[in-house]
Amino acid sequence: MRGLQSLIATGTKLWLDSIDPDLVQKNFQLGATGATSNPIIVSDLIKTGRFDDRIAALVQQGLDDEAIAWKLTDELVQRAQDVFLPVWERTGGNDGYVSFELDPLLEDINNPISLEEKVRRYVELGKQWADGHKNRMIKVPATPGGLGALEELAAAGVTLNVTLIFSADQYHAARDAVWRGAQRRSNPKSLKSVYSIFVSRIDVYTAKQVPDLSPAAQGEVGILNVKRIWRENEEFWKDKDLPLKQEIIFASTGTKMPEDPKDKYVAALAGSDIQTNPPETNAAVEELGNTYTRQVDRLPPDEVQQEIDQKVDFGKMEEVLMQEGLEKFANPQKALLDLIAQKRLLVREE
Repeated sequence: MRGLQSLIATGTKLWLDSIDPDLVQKNFQLGATGATSNPIIVSDLIKTGRFDDRIAALVQQGLDDEAIAWKLTDELVQRAQDVFLPVWERTGGNDGYVSFELDPLLEDINNPISLEEKVRRYVELGKQWADGHKNRMIKVPATPGGLGALEELAAAGVTLNVTLIFSADQYHAARDAVWRGAQRRSNPKSLKSVYSIFVSRIDVYTAKQVPDLSPAAQGEVGILNVKRIWRENEEFWKDKDLPLKQEIIFASTGTKMPEDPKDKYVAALAGSDIQTNPPETNAAVEELGNTYTRQVDRLPPDEVQQEIDQKVDFGKMEEVLMQEGLEKFANPQKALLDLIAQKRLLVREE
């Protein structure tokens, strides 16, 4: 057994970091059991021209650019949900989800709204976009506004994917808020939550900001960080007696260093929970045809861990990566709205 089938055989759930209808079908056939979306993915789909007719129809209905963006996102996520619904049904709600990202413009640095207003909007939008969906996860960022909304969303029964997590501190805040909210449900045992920890971006950060790491430690910080959080997550939920698994999503698994094997993170994190892999990473895994074994609970040697703990300021890392992450979060939504505005002009010209 090789490639993606080998990865899945280790115990990893394979989710696709795309809602392209064609790629969803292809990866479903390869063993993917879920998917996730974001504005970049939606923008890239619109750029192909495959949805021009649908945009034209929505323009004719009188929808503005923002309404069209969300309508298209909703429809594309729903199409992916339809593909994975049998997985959700077969696993009793433990798998088969598609993530829907809430409005990134709430985190735009030029957006003057207060923290309290952000929290209120996240709660409102989370309930709105979750309503009536069995296998949709609502993706909320681990920002002050997002974290502030988690307890209320969890209490309301919303299935959550907390994203943009770089540090253990963010994970703790998110997990504890979700668990507080779950205990306010009429049935706390209905809880399903996941926590998306970004991996490769950390190694890009240390290559630039901590260049004196030894060759044995450089490129291992993201892996060590997420494996430690994975261990904590396993330990925290162990005695909660929940039928559904509260899982870590290993996110940002595409390699960003040209010298790294394309399956570096796929291999290192094999064995448990969820990997949301970009389509090109899954394609590379298939092409490489490697056989994977469980590695998620194997940490680097003690001396490597000690060096990383001595040289890497994880608080500073979180601060820098969150600042970058928020730009990458909000700017694609602006680009998506600009793209739809351009499509609107083409419709008018026709």
